[in-house]
Amino acid sequence: MRTQINHCHLGKFISLINCLTKLFSLTSTGRIPSFLKGSLLRLGPGLFEVGDEPFYHLFDGQALMHKFDFKNGQVTYFNKYVKTDAYVRAITEKRVVITEFGTFAYPDPCKNIFSRFFTYFKGVEVTDNCLVNVYPIGEDYYAVTETNYITKVNTDTLDTLKKVDLCNYVNINGVTAHPHIERDGTVFNIGNCMGKGASLAYNVVRIPPTQKDKSDPIEKSKVVVQFPSAERFKPSYVHSFGMSENYFVFVETPVKINLLKFLSAWSIRGSNYMDCFESNEVLGFKVTHFYRGQLCTVTSYLFRAAPINLFHHINTYEDNGFIVADVCTWKGFEFVYNYLWLANLRSNWEEVKKAAMMAPQPEVRRYVIPLDIHREQGKNLICLPYTTATAVMRTDGTIWLEPEVLFSGPRQAFEFPQINYEKHGGKNYSYAYALGLNHFIPDRIIKLNVKTKETWVWQEPDSYPSEPLFVQTPDGVDEDDGVLLTVVVSPGAQKSGYMLILNAKDMSEIARAEVDCPIPVTFHGMYKK
Repeated sequence: MRTQINHCHLGKFISLINCLTKLFSLTSTGRIPSFLKGSLLRLGPGLFEVGDEPFYHLFDGQALMHKFDFKNGQVTYFNKYVKTDAYVRAITEKRVVITEFGTFAYPDPCKNIFSRFFTYFKGVEVTDNCLVNVYPIGEDYYAVTETNYITKVNTDTLDTLKKVDLCNYVNINGVTAHPHIERDGTVFNIGNCMGKGASLAYNVVRIPPTQKDKSDPIEKSKVVVQFPSAERFKPSYVHSFGMSENYFVFVETPVKINLLKFLSAWSIRGSNYMDCFESNEVLGFKVTHFYRGQLCTVTSYLFRAAPINLFHHINTYEDNGFIVADVCTWKGFEFVYNYLWLANLRSNWEEVKKAAMMAPQPEVRRYVIPLDIHREQGKNLICLPYTTATAVMRTDGTIWLEPEVLFSGPRQAFEFPQINYEKHGGKNYSYAYALGLNHFIPDRIIKLNVKTKETWVWQEPDSYPSEPLFVQTPDGVDEDDGVLLTVVVSPGAQKSGYMLILNAKDMSEIARAEVDCPIPVTFHGMYKK
């Protein structure tokens, strides 16, 4: 099914949102499942201009946290801006003070020319604008972006509690906003760092679960393994990684962060994060997998494949001597974030489509990595009966991976994926759920059977949903026994947005709770029981 997007409403995704400091009871249609007794927490951009200064990229808007509470079949909603340094200083000075992803912060115009000159040489002031995700560490919750700063928040009141610099505990320049969290609460994450020989490397960080002595688990963070970057001063941009029961899987894509450009251009010419990305047009991608055991052994074989952009891993699991990694990809080496400038997204629908036609083509792919390597060149090392993915050793000793395509459609992306993570994270599974992007515009929710490639779709006119979060039915037996929670922006309708609850089995609507105030696009979040 295809729905015509009303391009007159696209700009309403991205607008100034006033903070709602009191609870709003929402009007519901359908019946809210009685087992929903927790909170849906969402993060995304909410403030796109300060004073007379605009932000320029989708990932620049100041972090706004949303909360939907479920209780006794009723839903309430409110939101608050996260009081980061970037936000507080911007509001206080009525200008962009800290450089964001695509917006450079110019020196204070009230300073004289000498003060402004020396401001450039103070070093890089990294943003703490935590607009990407929220997750638990121990008994606490943190709003996060992809820098070294995370922000502790009170998930009952949405008050901002504390800014934490992870550099005080482990050697990292920044970590992803997509950690893996084990059943006991142990958190694993990955980020780039300065490694041996003054070259860039990657560190996998482990944060232990809640401590019996009530101490902060972050204080006991440690690096469990380090491995070098393929290019000495150009680490790959990393948004997520894979983790099975016994292995980590890390993909280095051709989208690189030029560290020298970051340090020099930023300080002298005044650049933003986007200026420091570059694509290696001849480099494919490199896969590194390593054992999660006590020694965290890194593989000695080099796995390569054709170039892709990769932001979200769907799931990673082991099967009979192979690692199966399902990922959301964009074919090619050009950085997809180049198409997420606000000027592009605010264009009319025809211009949005024209830009998307030049962007990398999205696909859901399955890569299979053999654990037991036989040095027989030219033959497929994969013998799993249910996949067409291949791994072939070449004459130079590298192993070339060709994927199986699980989902593909012209300019139709399957992104922001979710699974029944609690029961099937790191294990063999059947179903994935995602936000469907039509030429970068989110206009549907998709369920994918990764074994049969069958899909189910929810879609309505003038309705733009967010990442669907899976919540299992308490007595559920099947993998897809549960509901999907998604926040839908509906700027062309009488109500500006609503919380939508779908049956995860057949994607039928169970209930919706309408929000009588503007809600902007959100990125990621969690359901807190």
